[in-house]
Formats: sequence, C-alpha cells, structure tokens
Amino acid sequence: MRRSILVFLLVTTLIVTFLLHSVSTLLSLLLEDASADAIHRSELPAPNSTLLESRPQLIPKIIHQTYINESIPEHWKPAQQSCIDLHSDYEYILWTDAKALDFITQEYPWFLTTFVGYEYPIQRADAIRYFVLAHYGGVYIDLDDGCQRRLDPLLSYTAWVRRTVPTGISNDVMAAIPQHPFFLRVIESLQGANRKWVLPYITIMASTGPLFLSVMWKKWMGEHSNLDPDEWVGRVRVLMPDEYNRHAWSFFQTYKGSSWHGKDAKLIFWMGKNWILLTAGGFMLAGLLGFIVWWGYNRLVVIGARKRTGGSPRSSVFRFSFSSPNPLWRRWGGGKNTNKQVYELLEQHDA
Repeated sequence: MRRSILVFLLVTTLIVTFLLHSVSTLLSLLLEDASADAIHRSELPAPNSTLLESRPQLIPKIIHQTYINESIPEHWKPAQQSCIDLHSDYEYILWTDAKALDFITQEYPWFLTTFVGYEYPIQRADAIRYFVLAHYGGVYIDLDDGCQRRLDPLLSYTAWVRRTVPTGISNDVMAAIPQHPFFLRVIESLQGANRKWVLPYITIMASTGPLFLSVMWKKWMGEHSNLDPDEWVGRVRVLMPDEYNRHAWSFFQTYKGSSWHGKDAKLIFWMGKNWILLTAGGFMLAGLLGFIVWWGYNRLVVIGARKRTGGSPRSSVFRFSFSSPNPLWRRWGGGKNTNKQVYELLEQHDA
C-alpha cells in the first residue's frame, strides 16, 4: 500500500476519533433510557394513602418559579395558582429578574459577570433555577406546568428531574435537597458551558438549557456508576413521562408555554423528528467529503513528487510509458526489463 494512502488513513482515523470522543456523551444520551434511576409508580403512594405519613420528607417544602416581574401572563395564572392552592403549607418564591440579580450578587458574586453577560434572558432564567435549588433546595416548576396532585411523595428523594423525549432530561420541573452535590456540580459548570453557537436555540440549550443539564446528568451517572445507589446521597432520580403529565393521576399538567422559542426552534424540532434521515445524510456527506479530501491529498502528493523529480505535468509516469521505443505488445507483456523499469519509476515518484 502506498505511503500516501497510509498517511491519509492515519490522519482521517485521528480526526474521526477526536470528533467521536468530543460528542461521545451526546451519542450515549441517545441510548440512555434512565431506567436505572426511574421513579416507578409502584413506589409512589396514592394521593390519600396512609403510606405518606411514613415516608421521610428530605426536600424542603418550597416551590420556586421564575418570571420577568410580578405580572404573570393571564394564560399562565391558572397553572401557577393550581400549585399554590394544592400546597398551602409550602413556601412559594417567585424569582423575578430583579430578585434573581440581587440573589446572585449577594450569594454567588463569582458568577455575577457571567449571569449579567448572558445574551438571552432565558439563560438567566435557566441559571437561577439551578442556583436556588443548590442553595435553598425545594421544587422548581416552570410557569406553564400546573399541579394536579400534591408533591409530597416526591419529597422523599434527595433530588429528581424529569425524563424528556426523545432523550435526556428537562429543567422545567426538578427538585433537590439544599447543597445537593449534583446541582453544586451544575452551577460550577455553567461558566465553562457559556459558549455561543450558530443558532440562538442551540446556544441556549447547550449553555444553560436542557441539553446542558442532560450532558451534566449523563457525566454524573458515569462518574459514580460504582456506588451503591441506595446509599448514595448524590443520586438523581428520574420522573418518567407517565408520572409527569400523561394521566389524570400524574403530578403535573402542561399549559401553553415555550415563550422563548424563536424561529430557529422550528428547524431544530424538524431535525429532531427526522434525526434518522439526517444521520444517514450526515454519513453520506462525510463519505463524500472524505473522498474529496483523499483525492485532493493524492493530487498534492503526485504534484510534489513531480516537482522533486523535475517532471512536467505530462512527464514522470506517463511520459516514460508513451515515449518508450518498445512496441505496445512488448511493454504490456513481453520484456522483463521494461516492466522492472516502469515499477521502479513509479516507486520513485510515489516516495
């Protein structure tokens, strides 16, 4: 095999390996079903069950929500009020922009520059929910999620998030004890994830949103897979779709939301629905680009060899063959010396 091909294959292998390593966590999320940490319906007492009295309540009875100011839009007020009415014994905190800024300034000044510097307001709304859960503990609920039953059964875990489709977890409903190690890791990682991507939707999702949280969650599970989940305080349980909002006995009811989604979100949603087609197209495009790079690399090698031997574009390999005084039949099959000379010349030009 020619040395140029070996070099090309080696470089290509290194590039592909680097790219796969860079997105390995994202690829592993496609295969993650969260079954190992799922909160099964069999372990959740019914709304009026006497078992509720015997369950420990680790997560504080605090409900956190966020909005620009105190003026909640009319279409979200029923959802907000449903959670307040069902949990009259819970503390309720609405984190407005001004209140969130004061909190970060006072409690986490090292994050203030990043917090203020976020380009999109939703990034601050995402970030503050992680900080208040890490600081106070409690339950965070998006304003477009209404409560259908009391959350008491979910207070028995040290932390939980909800499973989302098609993969990963969401940050619209989640809970934790104060200083839970997972949410401490999350807030420590926000600065490193603060990067700008081509589309605003991807920038938000990857810097503070569900994609960022899903990657952190997947890494967190991998780092602690050798620990006993029943004894580990850092375990993050997962509320599955049926227990989240699919049935009358589920905990939440979803109202109209996604107020921050821009036009680019439609493209992302379309890509999510057609990911198989896009994956196949991506492999085809990668193969085409690989062929073009290989062809271009081969041409550079040939041109470099010609320059070193002083040949013109029509010299070197082809000039020897066509200018030979030997007849065609002899060059193709007859003379032993002729074949040897051709092979030697090719080897010199390919070196």
